[in-house]
Amino acid sequence: MWLGIVPAVLAWFVLLAALVGLGLALPGLLDWATPFADGWDPLWRNALRVSAGILVFAGAAVLAAVSFTALALVLGDPIYERIHLAVEEELGGELPESSGFWRTVVDALQLVGLGLLIALAAWIVGLIPVVGGVLGGVLGFVLTGRLLARELTSRPFEARGLPLETRRRLLARRPWRVLGFGVAVNLCFLVPLGAVAAMPAAIAGATVLARGLLDEDAAAGTATRSAG
Repeated sequence: MWLGIVPAVLAWFVLLAALVGLGLALPGLLDWATPFADGWDPLWRNALRVSAGILVFAGAAVLAAVSFTALALVLGDPIYERIHLAVEEELGGELPESSGFWRTVVDALQLVGLGLLIALAAWIVGLIPVVGGVLGGVLGFVLTGRLLARELTSRPFEARGLPLETRRRLLARRPWRVLGFGVAVNLCFLVPLGAVAAMPAAIAGATVLARGLLDEDAAAGTATRSAG
């Protein structure tokens, strides 16, 4: 578990540097992107650019939260595989095969792509007058939590060779449990350095969640066959 913090630290520093760089460059970028506002009254010009800056940075923060998980999973694949297998062994049953490094890379790229869509959706909702900022933030947070839960549980599912349709069906059996796990992880990630400390536990928790869904599905299938 301690080793699992190392790739999380590296990913955190990379994304922190990216966000700091964006923050420093943002005033100039906003001036360049809104030349039409140069002749406006200073009050309205500043209000426009500050609002746009908040939306852009909030979208970048949502993307960073998703990218952190993707980057950490790629950097720490061997370590997180050990954590996953240790939890599998503790829970009992036959140990699954490794899902493979390149499978982790592909999943990470998909995670970043979906994170971009979530950031875009949150930004569009944020344009709604008065309530847009709050609604966009809540939407981005909830969707990011759902996405994190899906990505973190992919390792134990893929290790068993389950196709995407089966994984979706398993997650749909307990939507609130899955969402609660993802939101809890997302909340931990919001705490300063919380993502670094929580990442190994998130891998272990996702394995427990996936095994619970698999065991429930197996029990339901057994009960259906017995009734038949």
